[in-house]
Amino acid sequence: MMSTPPYALIIPTRNSADHLPRLLPALRQQTAAPAELLIMDTASTDGSAEQWRDFGARVVAVQPGQFNHGGTRRLASSLVRADYLIYMTQDAVPATADALQRLLAALLEDERIGVAYGRQRPHPGASLLAAHARAFNYPPEDQLRWLADAPRFGIKTCFNSDAFAAYRRRALEQVGGFPEHVIGTEDAYVAARMLMAGMAVRYCASAEVFHSHDYRISEEFRRYFDIGVFYHQQSWIGETFGQAGGEGLRYVRSECRYLWQQRRPQLIPAALLRDAAKWLGYRLGAKATRLPVALKRRISMFPPFWNGSP
Repeated sequence: MMSTPPYALIIPTRNSADHLPRLLPALRQQTAAPAELLIMDTASTDGSAEQWRDFGARVVAVQPGQFNHGGTRRLASSLVRADYLIYMTQDAVPATADALQRLLAALLEDERIGVAYGRQRPHPGASLLAAHARAFNYPPEDQLRWLADAPRFGIKTCFNSDAFAAYRRRALEQVGGFPEHVIGTEDAYVAARMLMAGMAVRYCASAEVFHSHDYRISEEFRRYFDIGVFYHQQSWIGETFGQAGGEGLRYVRSECRYLWQQRRPQLIPAALLRDAAKWLGYRLGAKATRLPVALKRRISMFPPFWNGSP
C-alpha cells in the first residue's frame, strides 16, 4: 500500500460517550493516523467533548440551532488544512487497523476520483434487517462509478455515505463544497455534483467500519420522510440519475429473499410493514410543501431544518 499523505479526520458529534469505548481504541490503532482530528460537537452534555479533547482532538462547539448536515461539514472543511478529508459519524467504528489508510488509498488511485466511501458492516448484535440493509448497500466487490454508468446503476450511481467517506479537497471545492442547508443526504448531493463534473465515485469494499441502525418503524418513517424531502428539493438528481422507486422494489425483494435464506420467514410480514412505512414517509416527504410547518417538524428526524423553512 502506498504511503499515506496527511489527511484530516472530521466527525460531527452529539453525546457520543456511549460509542467512545469502541471508537477511540479503534482510532488509536489506525496504521495511518490523521494529521488533524476535528470534532464538530453539538451541545453534548455527557462529557464526551472532554473525552475527545483528552484524546487529542480539536473540538469545535456547534450550537443546536446552527447544526446542519451539509452546513456543519462545510464549515469543518474550512477549519482544517489537509488536502484530503475523511468524514465519519460518531457511531461508525473502524473494523480493521488499516481501514482509514485503505480508504484514502482508494481515493488516491486516480486523480479523477472525487470521493471514496467504505464498506459498512452491521454492529455486533444487530438485527437481521439491519444486517441485510448493510449487505444490500455495501457489497463485497469494489466499484468505480462515472456519470456514464447511470443507465446501469440508476440512483445508486451517486450513492455515498459520510459515515465513512474520503474527499479530495480540490474536487470538493470544484463542485462548491457541501450544500449549506439540506435536511440530510449531503453525501449523495456532493457525489452527484462530482459525477456531473466528470469525476468518479469510488466504493472500496476492503475499507470497513461497523455501522448500522436498528430503527423502530416510526423512526424509519421519519427518516424516509426526510429522504423524500431531500430528493424532491433536489429534483435534478432524479432527473439525472433516475428515480428511487425501482431501487426500493429491488430492496424489498432482496430483503424477503434474505429472510427466507436465513430461515426466518416469519419476519417477512414485519419487514414488509416496515418497508411500507418507509414508502409512506418518502411519499409524504415528496409532498412536504403542502404540509404545515408544525407537522413537518413533528415527523422529521431533523426538526431544526424547518426553522425558517416553508
